[in-house]
Amino acid sequence: MDRGAGPSVRLKLTLSYAGFLMLAGALPLLAVAVFLLRSQRLGFAPDEVVISSPGSAYLRAFAPTAAAIMAFLLVFGLAGGWLLAGRMLAPLARITEATRLAAEGSLEHRIRLPGRTDEFRELADAFDTMLARLEEHVAGERRFAANASHELRTPLAISKALIDVARADPHRDTAELLDRLHAVNTRAIDLSEALLLLSRAGQRSFTRVPVDLSLLAEEAVETLLPLAERRGVALETSGEITPATGSRALLLQLTTNLVHNAIVHNLPADGTVLITTATRRSTAVLTVENTGERLTPDVVATLAEPFRRGTGRLRTGHQGTGLGLAIARTITEAHDGTLTLTPRPGGGLLATVELPLTI
Repeated sequence: MDRGAGPSVRLKLTLSYAGFLMLAGALPLLAVAVFLLRSQRLGFAPDEVVISSPGSAYLRAFAPTAAAIMAFLLVFGLAGGWLLAGRMLAPLARITEATRLAAEGSLEHRIRLPGRTDEFRELADAFDTMLARLEEHVAGERRFAANASHELRTPLAISKALIDVARADPHRDTAELLDRLHAVNTRAIDLSEALLLLSRAGQRSFTRVPVDLSLLAEEAVETLLPLAERRGVALETSGEITPATGSRALLLQLTTNLVHNAIVHNLPADGTVLITTATRRSTAVLTVENTGERLTPDVVATLAEPFRRGTGRLRTGHQGTGLGLAIARTITEAHDGTLTLTPRPGGGLLATVELPLTI
């Protein structure tokens, strides 16, 4: 919105200080004037002031002094008000400069306002906190965009290479080519759908309804049972009715992602996955625990980041999108919950989802 230029806040404060000072000085002068007029009428005025006309005597004797006092108050109020306003608004100038730098794209700048806590210090600290979170968010978005571009470019580059090979060798068997193209395109579609789901979950644009996490766990297990049987992984469920509130579709996706991750990143044979639901005080808890290779805390700390497949984990031959746990964390946060990943002492991973409990 375009607005015309107006007087600065410093000028407004200066005029306000000067006006208040002149008003404060005028009131006692007015009181003195009233006192002198009443004194003359009662015959108590000084001899040099008492003449034939009491009104003109007051004007000649008191008005010059009052005018000099008011002129002094005006100059003193303007000068003192200008200096005082500048000193009081100095922190605001630092905040304004930091805001201007942030608007230009420099998010690493911080105000770090010194001194004791006051309104300006609280505003500066809140602004620094906002800048830190915004810088972290922008950095995460940039990493996500770079990783997404890389992941999407890979299947496209493979498709192009397969097509180039087919064009160079017209007599090549097309059945194998079609199978490989189908697999590559399927992976690209899966990745695109995962990116869309991740974006929608982060926007929190969904209707909240009562949901039982125990039923979602059973549905996820039923869906993924064929995959678990092919990989020799045993699925076990236990727990009680666990009411929560949120999007049933997103919470089912969250549960499915955790169970799927536990299946594909498991032991080569005789692996297990335990899915448990429970209530703890005011929290609905879903845990997914699986056997597998030993994981370090540093590796586990990065697993929920987009496109992280867990360096050092078992090579299962499964080409996932690298977004399963990232989507799970985003869905959890969109439901005002927390997702905690913990390495199991004997190997594998423990994923714990805590959501607000529906009473």
